[in-house]
Amino acid sequence: MLNVETRNELCKYAKKIVDSGLVVGPGGNISARAGDKMYLSPSGFALEEIEPEQWIEVDIPTGDITDTGLRPSSEVLMHLYGYRSNPDIGAMVHTHPSHCIAFTLVEQELPVMFPDQAALVGRTAYIPYIIPTTDLLADAVAEKVTTASSILLGNHGLVTTGRNLREAYYRTQVVEESAKIYLSAKAAGTPVPLTDQEVADIAALESEDYRIQLLQKMK
Repeated sequence: MLNVETRNELCKYAKKIVDSGLVVGPGGNISARAGDKMYLSPSGFALEEIEPEQWIEVDIPTGDITDTGLRPSSEVLMHLYGYRSNPDIGAMVHTHPSHCIAFTLVEQELPVMFPDQAALVGRTAYIPYIIPTTDLLADAVAEKVTTASSILLGNHGLVTTGRNLREAYYRTQVVEESAKIYLSAKAAGTPVPLTDQEVADIAALESEDYRIQLLQKMK
């Protein structure tokens, strides 16, 4: 079994995603890159059920499935096109967070409202509803991952990317919390997001060190 460390990391974060309530039942799919291969959740499995050897190895340049007799997630094209589009991506997390989905039913642009959101996520992209599992959705996500690390899918869910699974997972948590905060604030009155200058000021605060410190605190 190749890339055991990557497979174990996928199991670890699959359980974290389920424990955090970011998916229900067999929903959602995640992947990680190791060289020219990606390892993707198999079709028909709840994320917490997947064993290390069951992650589907897919060759990124060719799209060939290179091990196991299991079928890859039906969103295989979304992950494959994402890695091809942005070589800096090391992991992709696709979930169905309830507040994110609720947000897309009433809004499109998620404002930046607090410093951690500005530092870890920044501006969140949005894609109107497209039928899941299609190459149309895969193409739309591939276009966005070059400029955004978090993408809200209308009436569907959320896609986050990162240099590794930890980064993509924490972005998922932060976007879901941001959607929750926005909806709560909207119910009470008029939300007041950070200004563009305030967001830029956060980015200027030794941004990489700031992100690393945040990620360390979130272990």
